[in-house]
Amino acid sequence: MTQITDAKILILSTNGFEQSELERPLNDLKAKGATVHVATPNGEDIKGWDKDDWGNTVAADKALSDVTVDDYDAIVLPGGQINPDLLRANKDAVSLIKSFADAGKTVAAICHAPWLLIEAGIIKGRAATSYASIATDVKNAGAHYEDSEVVVDQGIITSRSPEDLDAFIAKIVEEVEEGEHNRKAA
Repeated sequence: MTQITDAKILILSTNGFEQSELERPLNDLKAKGATVHVATPNGEDIKGWDKDDWGNTVAADKALSDVTVDDYDAIVLPGGQINPDLLRANKDAVSLIKSFADAGKTVAAICHAPWLLIEAGIIKGRAATSYASIATDVKNAGAHYEDSEVVVDQGIITSRSPEDLDAFIAKIVEEVEEGEHNRKAA
């Protein structure tokens, strides 16, 4: 069992992430004592999207190619429309997400980030939620869609939007502290 104060959490993102969906987990999980790293495809800093325009820049700690699943307890995937759409076309990002799931690590996706779970093939047969505009995508991928602030199924956490961040972050802490999850193949 891992305490959040001993946990190592990876946030995977690229440009166009929803500002609050990266910054809140980053800051809140650090405030709870976790070590949190931001990985980007090329290791360069990334710029967020804040409501209707570009937002803050967030510093990258690592390049995607330098990340090892064994070094982390969880992966957090912020949403926004741009960020997950770009990442789902990146085979290394998709492979990393699948590796976290295969290892039984906590995988947390909010807003449009369940697109990444779909691309990684890890959502079929599981309960999940997402931003309303991609609910059909989630259902078509074989998930059991629930319109709830946070849904967890065998360590895979999904939430709908920035309004759900309190529940999303609380569930990340809970799932990390539960430890690795046994996942049945879908």
